Amino acid sequence: MKRSEINRAIKKLEALAQENGFHLPPFCHWTPAAWAEKGAACDEIRDNMLGWDVTDYGEGHYDTLGLALITIRNGNAGNSKYDKSYAEKLIMSEENQISPMHFHFNKMEDIINRGGGNLVMRLYNANTDGSFADSDVAYQSDGVACVVPAGSVITLLPGESITLTPGLYHEFWAEEGKGTVLIGEVSQTNDDNTDNRFYEPLTRFSSVEEDEAPYRLLCNEYPQQ
Repeated sequence: MKRSEINRAIKKLEALAQENGFHLPPFCHWTPAAWAEKGAACDEIRDNMLGWDVTDYGEGHYDTLGLALITIRNGNAGNSKYDKSYAEKLIMSEENQISPMHFHFNKMEDIINRGGGNLVMRLYNANTDGSFADSDVAYQSDGVACVVPAGSVITLLPGESITLTPGLYHEFWAEEGKGTVLIGEVSQTNDDNTDNRFYEPLTRFSSVEEDEAPYRLLCNEYPQQ
């Protein structure tokens, strides 16, 4: 991805959060220059990859295949210093932009439409070989048990949510004509390096072409102390 694309996406998500009355934590506002002066007191942010995350999944067309998000809080099963068993993210999904089909091996998560447009999601159970199962999909939505046929598309209106269990394939996008969606994610500890299974092989973190200076550092770019 070009740094200019990343900068634009971050500014869009900042504006979307503000429009919906969602206040970001202080570290989301730190500049690269400020990060250069942050010491060991900020290790939880570094070690648990809190902060900005913009990806085109290595495919080079962020406008149609991509996601911008913020990891607000997170644990770290590989580091005994951090005993949080939960995580929270804020995500932006734009019209005509898909978050590709994937499931998580270990993480259970609630995906919440926090505001803006309507969030559309397609669901499949996974077979043991990673293929789509043809079985009905059972899930919870705001405390209500639901069952739909394999491959069904569901729509979450602002305020609605869905619980996704490990092994449940999902892809999502903003409904055309309804606007960008601000999404919340509340989950068990998140590990984007090992816990994602994409249906089509994809890269979770994109390489960056430095065509302009960074507005904010991404969660995998922090200087180590």
